[in-house]
Amino acid sequence: MAITKEEKKVKSVKTPHSMEAKVYSMEGKETGTVTLPEELFGLPWNADLVHQVVTSMQANARNPIAHAKTRGEVRGGGKKPWQQKGTGRARHGSTRSPIWKGGGVTHGPRKDKSYAKKINRKQKQKALLVTLSRKYKDGEVIFIDSLPIKEPKAKLAKGFIVTMAGHYSGMGKAKNAALIALPRADQAVIKSFRNFGNVSLAEARNLNPVSILSSKYLLVVEPAEVFKTLMEKKVVLRPAQDK
Repeated sequence: MAITKEEKKVKSVKTPHSMEAKVYSMEGKETGTVTLPEELFGLPWNADLVHQVVTSMQANARNPIAHAKTRGEVRGGGKKPWQQKGTGRARHGSTRSPIWKGGGVTHGPRKDKSYAKKINRKQKQKALLVTLSRKYKDGEVIFIDSLPIKEPKAKLAKGFIVTMAGHYSGMGKAKNAALIALPRADQAVIKSFRNFGNVSLAEARNLNPVSILSSKYLLVVEPAEVFKTLMEKKVVLRPAQDK
């Protein structure tokens, strides 16, 4: 019996699978599980794409500071050092020539140089989801039900870090230990953690491959809300046309 094109389309459509992960409280106790969408945490690793996006983002964030003056920008040198002929010495027109002490610099660094690179929106979105999937597969994504901090308290933040460090040894790193993804900006939480150099915070809508890869662990607070935000960045691929 021949299979029609419509039946082939139905068989080719992949139904999304769900994954389960443990959810912890601020005290480090397991409070339940959360269903992880495969579109966010089940993608295969794509090293070439991630490398291209990360290097482009780092180049776009680069702010050149070093600046060497050319012979036209160095002060002085308006008078000819000596006459053109008759002295027996080499001819020179200015003491600001690059071969003179105190002169300009040839091919030196310039602060007006642009290192910017273009990144396609879908490339950046796909790299973010691929990075999330890799982090989860490596066991470096931790889900927290909430951070009930009503007012800035560094003591509460320190207790949370110490508790998590008891479960995950990498949380004790001096630098880049964890990135906490918040569903929304919470000033009380942000101010509580801002004195700890090994922990950084970011809203879910501002997550990107560079920030995620810069830290050992990714702590997702209120997973359902964060997933909702990240699903908006999910890349919708164009379906293949039937030949």
